[in-house]
Amino acid sequence: MKSKPRAVFMAFGTKGDVYPVAAIAAAFASDQEQYQVVFITHSAHENLRVHLRANQVMYIPVSSPPAVSPLEHYGSTEVTFSAHKREITQNHRHECTLIFEDIFGDVPNVEGDLIAINFFALEGWSLAELFQIRCIVVAPYVVPYSAPSSFERQFRKELPDLYKYLQEAPSHKVGWKDVIHWMWPLFAEEWGSWRSLDLKLSAFPFTDPVTGLPTFHERLPSPLLLYGFSKEIVEYPGNLNQQNKLCSAHLGLQFFIEFPAKELPVFIGLSSVGSMGFLRNPRAFLRVLGTALDISGCRFILFSAGYKPLEAAIESYAKEASSCSEQTHWSNEGVSLFGGRLFCFSGSVPYNWLFPRCAAAIHHGGSGSTAAALQAGVPQVICPFMLDQFYWAERMCWLGVAPEPLRREHLVPDTDEDFYIKEAANMLVRALDHARSSEVKARALQISNKLSNEDGVSEAVRVIKEELRSCQ
Repeated sequence: MKSKPRAVFMAFGTKGDVYPVAAIAAAFASDQEQYQVVFITHSAHENLRVHLRANQVMYIPVSSPPAVSPLEHYGSTEVTFSAHKREITQNHRHECTLIFEDIFGDVPNVEGDLIAINFFALEGWSLAELFQIRCIVVAPYVVPYSAPSSFERQFRKELPDLYKYLQEAPSHKVGWKDVIHWMWPLFAEEWGSWRSLDLKLSAFPFTDPVTGLPTFHERLPSPLLLYGFSKEIVEYPGNLNQQNKLCSAHLGLQFFIEFPAKELPVFIGLSSVGSMGFLRNPRAFLRVLGTALDISGCRFILFSAGYKPLEAAIESYAKEASSCSEQTHWSNEGVSLFGGRLFCFSGSVPYNWLFPRCAAAIHHGGSGSTAAALQAGVPQVICPFMLDQFYWAERMCWLGVAPEPLRREHLVPDTDEDFYIKEAANMLVRALDHARSSEVKARALQISNKLSNEDGVSEAVRVIKEELRSCQ
């Protein structure tokens, strides 16, 4: 009896890396009911399970954390960061291999089987090779890294036959253009040893495991790389829960937004920046916000993203201000600080509901936050910390929807000395004044109107279906 074809979507990273791929998986499952659709990601994204299940997508968690930062081990001597990361990587790959064995190991391949990965799930490429399944890349962001300047020289020196094989590839077949664009990490030693020792594959893709020579007898098609970009700027896949209704936990937030005031509040959210180790002094961060409030007269909404040290600093501030009748502990309705002008919230809320109710969005430049602000038509102030965040910060400035990016010390200084706090607050206020200018507001609305006619998820599903038909 012929089983259903299987479509495995595997995405690792933080929310901005994972959620867009989850949205595509759900849409694909709804459109292609003949498929058994599976979504593999970190157990930290457990909240996706209910949305995926509603669309007949099986959610399979992997225990590895969404991100590991060397800053988390700052000052630690118990275990080196490299050893800690190596252990996590080994366990992560072992779990991924077991999951793929469960999905593809017992049932023969079916025409139309598919594996779709993001750039942080490159394990999927080798596992697809192991089980002889078509693999494509679904990326909601630009390639967050480029090959070292010496990569091509070393590759040509150490793998001359493979280099020639890739250079001579026809345009529609996998070749050097694919390697230098995004596949080059697959040729690093850390992947080669796993491929050869654990998966019993050749150390390098496109080579024979016995001879080590290129697979001249077989040239694979150039892999589909599906970027999530609008023709205008960027594609925003939307929230998987299309209802976007607020629950009782959002009443404090809604009251703060609707409270009579001259201007709408400003959103501040740094997502995973805290858990990545970049927010070493949460109290200094809060002091910057408090000083900025004094200078500007704005109101801020701060999302803690569940980062415990920041939430502890907020609670400490609230207790110190208890004589002013401010709340002294976290509740479902949040905490108010600085005379009620900073509302701190630890839960989750749909950005496509919140951002249109804000005057601007201050964030870290993640692809998800950037796209949500573009879709809502609100000005942005971006303080990038790593990888593609720098690209998005520069891109938003170039498009005219944000000022020049803030430097890290102008939002999250490591010291709480008065001089640095005031300097950071002044820089933040200047950037915010620029963002709320009539020119930037108009530009943000203009781009939002252009994006409103696009449906990136449906387009992604259409392209994947075309790719599957081309393989038949």
